[in-house]
Amino acid sequence: MSTFMFKNKNTEYTPISNVFIDRFMPKARGEYIKVYLLGLRYCLSGEIGINSSSIANSLHLLESDVMNAWNYWNDEGVIKITQIDNMGNFSIEFLDLNALNPESGDKVNLLSELKNSSIKDMMEDIEKLLARPLSNKEMTMYLSWLKDYNFSPELLLLLIQYSVSKGKTDYRYIEKIAIAWHDAKIKTVDDAQSFIKMHEDKWLNIKKILKYLGIQSNDVMKPQEQMIEKWLNVYKFSLEIIYKACDICFERLNKVEFKYIDGILNNWFTHDIKTLEDIEKKDKMKGSFKKNNYSGNNKNDSFNNYEQRSYDYEDLEKKLLGWDVND
Repeated sequence: MSTFMFKNKNTEYTPISNVFIDRFMPKARGEYIKVYLLGLRYCLSGEIGINSSSIANSLHLLESDVMNAWNYWNDEGVIKITQIDNMGNFSIEFLDLNALNPESGDKVNLLSELKNSSIKDMMEDIEKLLARPLSNKEMTMYLSWLKDYNFSPELLLLLIQYSVSKGKTDYRYIEKIAIAWHDAKIKTVDDAQSFIKMHEDKWLNIKKILKYLGIQSNDVMKPQEQMIEKWLNVYKFSLEIIYKACDICFERLNKVEFKYIDGILNNWFTHDIKTLEDIEKKDKMKGSFKKNNYSGNNKNDSFNNYEQRSYDYEDLEKKLLGWDVND
């Protein structure tokens, strides 16, 4: 449960900016509008703060709807929400909407672009996929990808579909994927589908290795993930080779140690070992080398190189017993 602290002015009525009514209200979801109006009412009536549970109960909404509403209005530039602590408490400031210039920069571009029926249809399809209305910031960002990244509307919709399939609808996550696709020089739907397959195959193998090690995929850290990617993509080892290195690590250390496994695979890569048969041959050669160096029959053994003396044991025995003394 979150608590929202308002920077307020005490008044007995709640004035609503015409800018809000004309510009922001028409395209916003009804529950978002209700959260904004109730919050503004609390703010202007001198209420110091209110928790998300109280707002949700008053408006017959879920607490998640309340948080989504504040994030939406923050993205729209209608409010400024700031996290106060790690306990889920926030400060909310209602901004002066009359100070916004509707004729400036991206706003003009956005309004102009939305007159294009194909662009408008694309935005509506994106809203259906995300199951929520788009903020001005999001729409401007998507339009910039069409121009700056040379994405087609079809490619952009595929990107959104892929994000939704991963259970991600936050625009920040979607933006990361768009940047990755741009860096990978993806220009067509076919390019994107090939990239998705390659990425999914990579993660499928990573998850198999982590499962073999008894590690949950969401527990792996970035350095460990990068090691596994190196084993698969740089060294191009098969899963059976990587599993073999894991087995050796278990046998010697009785625990999972990524650096130890990495050391084994580095050594195999350096010696051009690619199959289980190569590993077996290497082990046999190593065993033969040890046998030749430590065998008692080795002529180079330092003990055998010692110049041994010959003794007359009968004479020694007589001397020890005193029989060599003449009576």
